[in-house]
Amino acid sequence: MIKTGVLGAKGRMGSQVCRTVDAAGDLELSAAVDADDALDSLAGCDVVVDFTDPGVVMENLRWCVAHGLDVIVGTSGFDDMRLAVAAEWLHRAPGTRVLIVPNFSVGAVLMMRFAQLAAPFFESAEIIELHHPAKADAPSGTAARTATLISAARAAADLGPSPDATASEMDGARGAVLDGVHVHSVRLAGLLAHQEVLLGGHGEVLTVRHDSLDRASFMPGVLMAVRGLASLPAGLTVGLEGMLGLG
Repeated sequence: MIKTGVLGAKGRMGSQVCRTVDAAGDLELSAAVDADDALDSLAGCDVVVDFTDPGVVMENLRWCVAHGLDVIVGTSGFDDMRLAVAAEWLHRAPGTRVLIVPNFSVGAVLMMRFAQLAAPFFESAEIIELHHPAKADAPSGTAARTATLISAARAAADLGPSPDATASEMDGARGAVLDGVHVHSVRLAGLLAHQEVLLGGHGEVLTVRHDSLDRASFMPGVLMAVRGLASLPAGLTVGLEGMLGLG
């Protein structure tokens, strides 16, 4: 049995993770921690899953790493600076693993990979991500990760910036720019989690889109991460690609 602790246990995602872990025959829900709860109950867990808030996730992660706990983070907000801080904490905690997952949906991971593969073949690339209005951060972690992958693929192919002759604009009209890729965030009632990547070339446009219609779509990826975390090397890993055999 893999003893599993959940941070953010009463939240939208955390509560579903708790139910999923509880129903799995090879996992044990050993701790369900929410805001204002002491973290001490996580001691003794084999894996801690964090679905909290960008404002508190770093303190949670620091505590877990300091106590030698392996952690899976589904909370958004991990830019290069936060990843560097997490790597430094892990450097001082040899043998501890942290897996940062921008998106647990297998379909979303494939969407990111397809966009990465296609990026070198198109002159332009932009991202539109659409989420429910209760989402705390913009752009999403998935969009940020996708922008990084697209940017790296374009750089490896010696592509320059996407063409854009915009000379004047209202603030935000062209979205945020992450690693040279424009990202547009939509927050709308009725949505859950959606993203499309637009790739434009000469006389053609390729759209790669993924839609999560229910939070159940993330649970197979959560189970895969919990069951596979011990097989990862110590230190920091980003994304489920390795567990899916995608490199």
